[in-house]
Amino acid sequence: MKPVFEYTKGMTRASAHYCPGCTHGIAHRIIMEVLDEMGMLGKAIGVAPIGCSVMAHQYMNVDMCEAAHGRAPAVASGIRRVHPDKIVFTYQGDGDLASIGTAEIVHAAVRGEKITTFFINNGIYGMTGGQMAPTTLIGQKSTTSQDGRSKEANGMPLKMSEMLSTIDGAVYIERVALDSPAHVRAAKKAVRKAFEIQQKGLGFTLIEFLSTCPTNWGMTPVKALEWVREKVMPYYPLGVMREPKEDEKE
Repeated sequence: MKPVFEYTKGMTRASAHYCPGCTHGIAHRIIMEVLDEMGMLGKAIGVAPIGCSVMAHQYMNVDMCEAAHGRAPAVASGIRRVHPDKIVFTYQGDGDLASIGTAEIVHAAVRGEKITTFFINNGIYGMTGGQMAPTTLIGQKSTTSQDGRSKEANGMPLKMSEMLSTIDGAVYIERVALDSPAHVRAAKKAVRKAFEIQQKGLGFTLIEFLSTCPTNWGMTPVKALEWVREKVMPYYPLGVMREPKEDEKE
């Protein structure tokens, strides 16, 4: 009898430290599933910086490297240049990528580094105490915006995918979500496409995952998923922001 479900070799059997309802685990799973299905587990190298994903190396069954806060793109760039035959990716949160690491990710895209970045956007600093992030929505409360983020005091939430899509070195940028089975399936397709583009050596690729943080949002896991659909997606719409030109796809 053919099994309905098999545990991917891309994930270890370790118990995750993530809070109940956090969608980091879903992102981990689909990334590792794709590498497993592509037969690339032995050729992949991941880079995780400071943040909730600092322990990702315990769960992802590939070679992993730690980077200082925000510096994963620089570390990954070095790894990929030294090992051009490898699949190299970074796994970063929004506090890391869109704040302290903004310059790193922008210039990795400008250089067209042949790496793939997985950007987990849950609109808040998760590990360090629920502070406001560059992606926190207007009106959303955090430990550093007790009355909610305001445009006057903090500016508008930063749309990283739209910004990076204006850079020529970035060849594929897509925003996906992890709130439903259908969106998870679409996210997995985007992950595969990003890795395939990296294999072709076309340039920088990034997949943004709209994710949840029930603990720091002060919500139940179910309510957090509803929040993504009702509040986050209208401001951060799903879709492809940039893809390879026709003459680059083959």
